[in-house]
Amino acid sequence: MGIVATQSIKNTIVTYLGFGIGAINTLFLYTEFLSADYFGLVVFVLSTANLMMPLLMFGVNNSLIKFYSSYKTKKLQSNFLSFMLFLPLLIIIPLGLIGSLFYETIATWLSKENYIIKDYTWLIYVLSAVLAYFEIFFSWSKVHFKSVFGNFMREAFHRIFTMILLLAVYLKKLTVEEFIYAIVIVYIVRTFIMMFYAFSIRFPKLNFNRSFNYSTVLKYSFLIIIAGSVSMVLLDLDKFMLGELIKIENIAYYSVAIFIATVIAVPARAMHQIVNPLTASFLNNKQYSDLKSLYKKSSINLFIIGGFIFVLIIVNINQLYELLKPEYSQGLYIVFIISVVKLIDNLLGNNNAIIFNSNYYRIILTFGFCIVLLAIILNLILIPKYGIEGAAIASLIAFLIYDSLKLWYVNLKFKMHPFSQKTLQTLVLIIILCFGFYFWEFPFHPIINIAIKSILASLLYAFVVHKFCLSEDISSILNKIFKLKSE
Repeated sequence: MGIVATQSIKNTIVTYLGFGIGAINTLFLYTEFLSADYFGLVVFVLSTANLMMPLLMFGVNNSLIKFYSSYKTKKLQSNFLSFMLFLPLLIIIPLGLIGSLFYETIATWLSKENYIIKDYTWLIYVLSAVLAYFEIFFSWSKVHFKSVFGNFMREAFHRIFTMILLLAVYLKKLTVEEFIYAIVIVYIVRTFIMMFYAFSIRFPKLNFNRSFNYSTVLKYSFLIIIAGSVSMVLLDLDKFMLGELIKIENIAYYSVAIFIATVIAVPARAMHQIVNPLTASFLNNKQYSDLKSLYKKSSINLFIIGGFIFVLIIVNINQLYELLKPEYSQGLYIVFIISVVKLIDNLLGNNNAIIFNSNYYRIILTFGFCIVLLAIILNLILIPKYGIEGAAIASLIAFLIYDSLKLWYVNLKFKMHPFSQKTLQTLVLIIILCFGFYFWEFPFHPIINIAIKSILASLLYAFVVHKFCLSEDISSILNKIFKLKSE
């Protein structure tokens, strides 16, 4: 896969570095140094900002990737980049003015169930604007096929400084209230660093001449605000609604479980940084055979890697929760549910990139509106009845339907799907290892148990993947790691 394999490996390493630090933060430091209500408050503010971010971004991150490779001259590219840089301000500035005028009403509504939210409501707007421009600058670098540094900033930078800030809280150098404001400052600094990096790749030559089709870009950007943000909304909608429907400390228990399951999505997040612009290039240049090959390879590679992580999580989950405070064990079954969601997402490969960068992106507007509406209804019904497990079930149902619709639609329009016999073989391997190791317990400390089961499961998984050559790319990597010769 060339550049895809190279940058995907680097991005995966960087992303796992970030998630490793995030795991320490989420599973141990947050749970030890912050009370559950303040931990829940931090998650609520960040999740709500993520919900607002797509609106403030005005679809610019997707528009950059879709259209940039279609402009062949530097003048057109400069005009396009200039336009993309200022377009979000059409939303950010008016929304900020409206928010200022009706701040008290908005803050009161958001804090009706949990009063602790009220004083921090304004941070949601600041964070959403900062997050929006970070994603825009990240896309700016991705269209030039430079994604590794941006991925480090996205996955690791803020987690490193969060760890430092949490330690400062523990050492009494910061109060909890100061910690929350400091987190926002970290995100602001991160965005400025990303801006300087993006501009070092290509500095914007501001030019607003009407030398390209503004209307097409605006139309796409407007529609993609909703269409391209469905996955983001679905990821954070449950946390927002938990904060509105039940006590805020439940968000802390839920977030720990979600974080554990989200580790499965790391390879997909890493690969998509380079696969997304490459998919757009294939579509713009009508390289459909290359697109089909990328679709199948990205699917099986992500399914194998995600399946491996899925196995490690499932077989070790009981021991992992023994290391946490007892109250956090409420999220045990949520890990199972959301892990299935993340594994299915991996199976889709670059499906999202195909739809968003094709002329059929409008269908996601329809799919997305229906799925978000369904998710809201399910959360309203299931959260009051089943609590945090209800939120997880709502996410599972919504994502299953949404992913199925996307698979069906790509097959309908492009006559391609990501599955093969190796997909079924990988699924069988995952199921056998999960059942084989889940009930196998050792009479040792949980950390030793996790280490032993992980080593045994990893060796067996790698052996089967290589022996049956479930993925040429992964077998090639294993050959290099273990210096094996291909049969």
